[in-house]
Amino acid sequence: MSSSLQPTPEQVLKRLEWTVIRRLDGLLQGDYRTLFRGGGIDLIDLREYQLHDDVRHIDWNVTARLQVPHVRVYSEDRELSAWFLLDLSASIGFGSAALTKEALSAQFVAVLARLLTRRGNRVGALLYGSEVDTVLPPRGGRNQVLQLLRHMRTRPAKKGPTSTDLAALLRAADHVAHRRSLVFVVSDFISHPGWDEALARLARRHEVIAVRLIDPLERELPAVGLASLQDAESGEQIFVDTLDPKLRKRFAALVEQRDAALLDAFGRANVAAIELSTDDDLLDALLRFAELRRRQRRLAAGGALPAHLRPLQGGAA
Repeated sequence: MSSSLQPTPEQVLKRLEWTVIRRLDGLLQGDYRTLFRGGGIDLIDLREYQLHDDVRHIDWNVTARLQVPHVRVYSEDRELSAWFLLDLSASIGFGSAALTKEALSAQFVAVLARLLTRRGNRVGALLYGSEVDTVLPPRGGRNQVLQLLRHMRTRPAKKGPTSTDLAALLRAADHVAHRRSLVFVVSDFISHPGWDEALARLARRHEVIAVRLIDPLERELPAVGLASLQDAESGEQIFVDTLDPKLRKRFAALVEQRDAALLDAFGRANVAAIELSTDDDLLDALLRFAELRRRQRRLAAGGALPAHLRPLQGGAA
């Protein structure tokens, strides 16, 4: 689609403010702690470790001296800084219907960034095409959200066929985000291997939420007979018979294997995860996520779960 026919960032944000943000405001009734929480840096106390405590707050020097685990207690910031790590590589441009994964990413970012800035918080972003080509420092206000959407729309052209290196984006964020923040990694997680280690390292300093973008055609091979399939990043093309039962069975097995590997990676990194599909309703997806976060926080407070997050699915619990 020609860029002249695409809605402007102002039009996108205004539409989402009327169709999603206002409704989400009413449905959550101001309970934004279901989606976000502060990551204060002011040390106010040291006390013995309890079952529900975040192991990342253990003070190892005090623990070694007293021979009893102790944790640092921080005051919670009123102001939250959030970073959006945006994978805008070639595969993100795919979409089997009217909405591409890239457009879905823009909508998600617009809603979450505006919800945050409306409460006086600051948002920033790192954008990755074939490399990290844009860094937008955290600021507040509606104009910051519009600036972010403009950067997503007008980022530098990709440098030809290439494979995504998601670890480069995660490492860049580790160097740029100095203060403990809420970090959204928005990607389809189609990447060179090795990004899981960078994700775990990032999650040791920040509260990280993995936002996985998917399209229905990436989960189920359509039965259309002979078809030409092209790798969105390398440009490689192959012809396949989509009616071949062996091919369909192998494809389903690969999808299941990949899903399991992603969940395992998120779990090892102690990262929460939400899944967004191009055929999903964004408001419904955010409400499901809010409910899962609310339930998770209740369980964590009761000691049934560690305070650091374990993986969540965007769908029904």
